[in-house]
Amino acid sequence: MRLLFLGDVVGRAGREAVAAELPRLRDRWKLDCVVINGENAAGGFGITEAICDELIDAGADAVTLGNHSWDQREALVFIARQPRLVRPANYPPGTPGRGATLVETQSGRSVLVVNVMGRVEMEPLDDPFRVANDEIDACPLGRGCDAIVLDIHGEATAEKQAIGWHFDGRASLAVGTHTHVPTADTRILPGGTAFQTDAGMCGDYVSVIGFDRHEPIRRMMEKTPLARWEAASGIGSLSGVAVETDDATGLAVKVGRVQIGPTLPEAWPDFWG
Repeated sequence: MRLLFLGDVVGRAGREAVAAELPRLRDRWKLDCVVINGENAAGGFGITEAICDELIDAGADAVTLGNHSWDQREALVFIARQPRLVRPANYPPGTPGRGATLVETQSGRSVLVVNVMGRVEMEPLDDPFRVANDEIDACPLGRGCDAIVLDIHGEATAEKQAIGWHFDGRASLAVGTHTHVPTADTRILPGGTAFQTDAGMCGDYVSVIGFDRHEPIRRMMEKTPLARWEAASGIGSLSGVAVETDDATGLAVKVGRVQIGPTLPEAWPDFWG
């Protein structure tokens, strides 16, 4: 199978980049499944139903979230009727929505998408190792599904790497989100799980993590808030990870970084042409 994961969509710049590039990539690379982290898609803070539909219409099979899941209050309501929207599975029992979803591809194969949030310098949620383990045990690779994508939404690189290693051999792709900066450690772990500590973001990289740089710089220098952080509004880039899996095992056989846009050096999965 051919999988594409795109990092956090930040504001209109990120949404426009996805809308402009993803339909072409789906066709050119003959993608089976696309997963996008959309937790910053609404002006940098949360997601609305209209924006979720926009990402799905552009080609996303599932949209994952994170610590900004509920910044747009309507998400608490519409997530119940949108099975493709996945919030962190380690939120407390009774939280609206779901922490995993099973995507049926056009070829008739299935992809389990799991979203967990780290706890280092983040909210004190349930144990992401245990919760992800429960979700994957309930739908294991090769028996319950043909591929598994695990979105690890976290601040600490060490925690995201630890979770990735823990699930090596049990997921097709384990990838970090949240920090909005793509890491250069794209690889296949010894057990066959593709991994990257952070997928980066889809947004304007002439910014501070996707936001207009002036207010973050001022706050860091003066230590007082003055204005709301606003998503940067320049030309957006795509950033993510491309994976090809073995149909027999569901594990990764090829992985590559994806960086398309005007700011970062472009990166393409050369194994798809």
